[in-house]
Amino acid sequence: MGNPIEEKIRAMQEFFDLNVTGKIDAETMKIISKPRCGVPDVQRFSHFPSKPKWQKNTLTYRIINYTPDMSTSDVNYAISRALKLWRDVTPLDFQQVYSGEADIMISFGSKVHGDFFAFDGPNGILAHAFAPSDGIGGDAHFDEDEAWTLTSRGANLFLVAAHEFGHSLGLEHSKDTTALMYPTTSLDTLINPAQYKLSADDIAGIQALYGARDSNVLKPKPNPTRPPNKPKPKPTLPPIKPVPQPKPTRTPTIPSMPQKCDQNLEFDAVTRMRRDLLFFKDGIFWRKSSRLPDVETISINAVWPNLERVDAAYEVPQRDIVYLFKGRQYWATAGFRMLWGYPRDISEFGFPSSVKKIDAAMYLEDEKKVIFFVGDKYWSYDRSRFKMDSKSPRKMKEKFPGIPKNVGSAFKNYSYLYFSDGPNQLEYNPRRQRVLRTFPNNHWLKCD
Repeated sequence: MGNPIEEKIRAMQEFFDLNVTGKIDAETMKIISKPRCGVPDVQRFSHFPSKPKWQKNTLTYRIINYTPDMSTSDVNYAISRALKLWRDVTPLDFQQVYSGEADIMISFGSKVHGDFFAFDGPNGILAHAFAPSDGIGGDAHFDEDEAWTLTSRGANLFLVAAHEFGHSLGLEHSKDTTALMYPTTSLDTLINPAQYKLSADDIAGIQALYGARDSNVLKPKPNPTRPPNKPKPKPTLPPIKPVPQPKPTRTPTIPSMPQKCDQNLEFDAVTRMRRDLLFFKDGIFWRKSSRLPDVETISINAVWPNLERVDAAYEVPQRDIVYLFKGRQYWATAGFRMLWGYPRDISEFGFPSSVKKIDAAMYLEDEKKVIFFVGDKYWSYDRSRFKMDSKSPRKMKEKFPGIPKNVGSAFKNYSYLYFSDGPNQLEYNPRRQRVLRTFPNNHWLKCD
């Protein structure tokens, strides 16, 4: 089977009077590196009129490098879920390998990145993939200049990867606007990988190449007028809707609800969420917002049904995500919408099995570090490298002198840090490394 990419390279080399090899050499790279240089749009080469396909049912894939926009585990999750879409409707299976050549080599690159098709920077061509064949065939490349994500802000890696893997398996673009293989997509699209389904057009196309997973051709469900799982993102947190009527075995009131103006009130966790402050205690949290006249009292499991209490929490504002911790598990939520794929184990951050729970956590945006507090020690997690700092854990007094062990909560508010020590809040100046003042926890809840 001839390689369509090499044929195009040969044609380009012949046109520019270069040594015709079909390979990317130094002279060819100079031509490719010129702005646009008349190279046709990548999407032309996403159409495969010769209908190439893989001649085996078990394909290997390798992620050569990872985008710094996402954690390694999130990239792995997005890629595996994208491949699973095609696996579920064909006899194909996909096996990840970690070295050597794979059938589908996956990489992130910027501008000129080693093939015939240079990327064009943010918000243009998101990715491209090559039809089944030897060498570069089947490979998928993603533009590192995009802001890759699993959430609503940026390019959704799961959705884009699923589209590109359609090309890796031999599919052309579709004219059906509801199909995954439609050539354009919208940024900031909310997609749940665990619930996303291929369209009837996508399934018909891939099964025409490989057949169905069993003896009966899968019957795709008709697409609704409006695709599912694409709610419009909301820029600000809406008021909490009334909790649906509970089952008869439950009481409609919150049992043993803490009193916000109790002078002995202790917080379990505190975090910012967009422009609001959330204060967690037992099975509830108080929401303080400059847009609301009063402090709201909200049941945790009314908002997040699988979560009863919270030990620690922090926000990464650039990602519009709040992380919630309970025991050795953690969740991620965008506003009040819990993200898919959770809960996960805190071992993904690098915690050993000896750490049973997180006392408190906060994100230091200037340092791009998440600080976790456990007993009299703190752990520093580098979000730029998605890795725990090698010197963690360290004694709290080294970075936070004057702050006692076993803090109940921690968060940053403007330039100061705030820690709860029993019923008291400690206002801390990180530059001077000293406590500025102490006041009751419920000062935050308008109880003065």
